[in-house]
Amino acid sequence: MTGPISLDVKQLGSKVIVIIEHVGLLIVLVAAVFAGTQEIADMWRSGRVGVSDLLLLFIYLEVVTMSSVYWRIGRLPVRIPLYIAMVAMSRHLILNTSEVSPWTILAESGAILILAMAVLMVRYGHTRMPYTDEGSSEQKSPD
Repeated sequence: MTGPISLDVKQLGSKVIVIIEHVGLLIVLVAAVFAGTQEIADMWRSGRVGVSDLLLLFIYLEVVTMSSVYWRIGRLPVRIPLYIAMVAMSRHLILNTSEVSPWTILAESGAILILAMAVLMVRYGHTRMPYTDEGSSEQKSPD
């Protein structure tokens, strides 16, 4: 079935998917801004700002950045969620240092290091083997 009806169904399906993506992205963006605003209000009321508060604001800011990038270019760089995960794990490590064993702290620190290495590998792969618009890899001669 490759006639005009099939083409219309594909186009309609593509448009519906794009609409769902944009609505979902808008919901994520509004939720991140709302959560960030609540956190700022809590800091204002308490009169204190801690490192964990700042890291939480950075997480919200990264989610806003991720939404912005996805909205502009239509795809999401893998590095941004990795950055969010690193900041979230750092915040968790700072908040719970007194309640966990040294081995847990070491394991969480190792996980952050692994995420950082993943960012470097993704970045290296992107510069050495960039993707075309279709998503297939095209070979680039080494500089």
